[in-house]
Amino acid sequence: MRLLRRLLPVPDPEVPDRRGPAGRHRAATHRVPLRPWQVRHRWFTVRRRGLDPAEVHEFLDRVADELSVAQVAVAALREENARIKATLRRWQSAQAAGHYELAGGR
Repeated sequence: MRLLRRLLPVPDPEVPDRRGPAGRHRAATHRVPLRPWQVRHRWFTVRRRGLDPAEVHEFLDRVADELSVAQVAVAALREENARIKATLRRWQSAQAAGHYELAGGR
């Protein structure tokens, strides 16, 4: 048991636990899609030896722009997918009706 304790990592009390409820990772608990405005308006704690805030915000703006483009593309693909599915259903119904008539149905 002592050997096992030495082999297992000891949690650092200074580092927050990134897992959510029941030990799941925090990202698994977030089901709401990230919005571009959330990226643009995100603020981080400034530390003594932290990153340049201007660089961080420039990068976040770029990420938000790309996220916005991706979300528009996903919405367009969903609409196209719905249109294709509806067309396929109509075609399948027409095919089923034709097969029913050929089989001697009334």
